Amino acid sequence: MDARLNPYKVKMTKSLDTLKEEYATIRAGRANPRLLDKIKVDYYGQPSPLQNVANISVPEARIIQIQPWESKLIKDIEKAIIASDLGITPTNDGKVIRLIFPELTEERRKELVKDVKKRAENAKIAIRNIRREANDMLKKLNKASEISDDELKGLEDETQKLTDKFVAEIDKVMEEKSKEILTV
Repeated sequence: MDARLNPYKVKMTKSLDTLKEEYATIRAGRANPRLLDKIKVDYYGQPSPLQNVANISVPEARIIQIQPWESKLIKDIEKAIIASDLGITPTNDGKVIRLIFPELTEERRKELVKDVKKRAENAKIAIRNIRREANDMLKKLNKASEISDDELKGLEDETQKLTDKFVAEIDKVMEEKSKEILTV
C-alpha cells in the first residue's frame, strides 16, 4: 500500500474499532462487564470509570456483580447506573451491587438488531467519507503535478480496495452481533 494512504487506513481502522466498542455496550440478553465501560462514578470529586473503583464479575450468565472497594461508594455507583442508558435497576445487600438482566423479548431483540444495522450503516458512511477525503487529496496531488494520471488512477483503485475491505469487515461484525442478539 502506498504510504500516502496510511493516514486514511488509520482513520478507517478507528471507525471500525469505534463500531466494535459500541457493539460491546449493546446487551444481548447476557451479562457482559463491557456494558459498564462508559459508566463513570463520582470518586472524591472526580468522575472515574466504574472499573477503577470496584471489582466487576459475572457469577451467572445474566448477573453482573459489582463490589466497590469502599462501601460508601455503593450509593454513587447505583446512581450512576440508574442515570446511564442501561435500563436496569441495581439491587444491593450493603456490600455488593447486582445487575440482573432479564431475558430479551423477541420484539426487543429485533429492535436491537435494527440498532446494530443502523450503527453499521453509520460506520460505512464514515468509511466512505474517508475514501472521499483520500481521493480529494490524490486529485490535489495530481493537479499540482506531484503524481501522474496513471498514478492517480492506481491510487484511487487502491483506496477503493481499502474501502471495500473495511466495509466487508463492518458487515461481518454486524452479522456476528445480530446473530448474537437473535440467539436465545
